[in-house]
Amino acid sequence: MFRLRRGGRVGADQPVVLASVVKVPLVLEFARQVAAGQLDPTDRVRASGVDRLGGVGTAGCHDDVDLSLRDAAFFALTLSDNTAADLLFDRVGIDNVRSLVRELGLESTRIVGAPRHIVQSMADDIGARDAAEFAERFPALTAAEILGTRALDPGRTTASTPREMTSLLTLIGQDLAGPPEACRWVRDLMRQQVNWHRLAGAFPPEVQVWAKTGTLPGVRNEIGVLEYPDGSRYAVAVFTRVDSLAQRLPEVDRAIGAVAAHAIGSIVRGCASPVPGSASSNGALPVRLAR
Repeated sequence: MFRLRRGGRVGADQPVVLASVVKVPLVLEFARQVAAGQLDPTDRVRASGVDRLGGVGTAGCHDDVDLSLRDAAFFALTLSDNTAADLLFDRVGIDNVRSLVRELGLESTRIVGAPRHIVQSMADDIGARDAAEFAERFPALTAAEILGTRALDPGRTTASTPREMTSLLTLIGQDLAGPPEACRWVRDLMRQQVNWHRLAGAFPPEVQVWAKTGTLPGVRNEIGVLEYPDGSRYAVAVFTRVDSLAQRLPEVDRAIGAVAAHAIGSIVRGCASPVPGSASSNGALPVRLAR
């Protein structure tokens, strides 16, 4: 795991803020409940004005949106739609997602709430009444005010470790995180993620990727599995932190892919890096999956 803060690194077992990476265990628990017959994936939910947080997908729509639970899961993983994730948390149950991570042995993974709860904690910490007032006041806030909120503190928000996230990916990749059909469906959704300028941006097209990003002010993350044409697969978790509120940080996005490529290259026999010219000395946490 590589942290972009004053050039330092932290260990594979140090807590990090998950941000939207939490949507992976959320959708996995949904898929498990569907496979067990506990939820009907075609059941309808509505994203209304009181649900919208702003952003992509239903979270940013002007009008109410009716969709199935299955489509909410699709939007949550592919678009990182926060409102869709909120609606899914309501149906799946946050306690069930917490039970899932414990069942999978992810003892350092903590889930404090759905996306709306993370946003509300930031509003509370800066003295705003609600998410709307928080969004209104955000442009005038300093980096210190935002980065000092609970949402950016792995000790007080939804968090895990790079090692546990690669363990989660490994279990999903080997059909050990639930029924095989549930694991396959989660992988298929992660393959359709629209954000491909972090991990995938450092790898040639023949390397297949299934992944999930996570973004908050000052936080850029991605976990994913890189599948090579020879059948080898590598689970990687990269978490970064910068003292900036900039919405666009292309140098950080590129660094995520570069450190992943370098880390995978370090365990590929006889190959300095699977991507020519990738020579970053910064680390990620790669795990080779069984073929």
